[in-house]
Amino acid sequence: MERSIRVLLADDHPVLREGMADLLKQRPNMDVVGQASTGQQAVELAHILKPDVILMDIEMPMISGIEATRQIRALLPDVQVLILSGFDDEEYIRSALKVGASGFMLKTSSADQIAKAIEQIYEGNLAITSLSGPGFFQSGNTESRGNSTGAGIHTDYELTDRELEVLRLLALGLTNRNIAKTLSISDRTVQAHLTHIFAKMGVSSRLDAVLRAIRDGLLPNVTGPQIPA
Repeated sequence: MERSIRVLLADDHPVLREGMADLLKQRPNMDVVGQASTGQQAVELAHILKPDVILMDIEMPMISGIEATRQIRALLPDVQVLILSGFDDEEYIRSALKVGASGFMLKTSSADQIAKAIEQIYEGNLAITSLSGPGFFQSGNTESRGNSTGAGIHTDYELTDRELEVLRLLALGLTNRNIAKTLSISDRTVQAHLTHIFAKMGVSSRLDAVLRAIRDGLLPNVTGPQIPA
């Protein structure tokens, strides 16, 4: 039998926290192992319980969800954090990702969306949702970014059309295998594209590439692809 995803809930509103706990407990693949009402308590419980995923409110007493995430990820890199916020703010998303969060969801997201996001980050993928809908990135200052020269090269980092497409799918949280399946190419070809993307953008990880692409407006209004069966 497959092991359940061990989830720690961190929210200073007991009604919201208990409600989310009740919803997640109904999921056969999830186990709520603890609840925290402050950012500091979230850090302490993370060290004690070592959950797989922490559902972290961004606005918490004592220390913020962002700071709590930074502390947790610094000492427990295997613990994934999904940030919850009441505000659809790109700066919040950037801050969350920069301190090591693997996801950002609005509090208005449905229980199914949050559960799916927990599953995504548990599997090592990113899960970002804004008011535009699940799997969207809203990037600002896009008018002067990501323009094509007409030869299939994008001027910001000299990314080819195919490299930009790989970057877009990467931002949506797809694994190398699913990117390969979506584009009908091999896993090895995907890895080669990623190597070129990282070199051109001057980054060393998938997360850094996505963060820089968001910052520089290379991913306007990205919608989720249909992954072939």
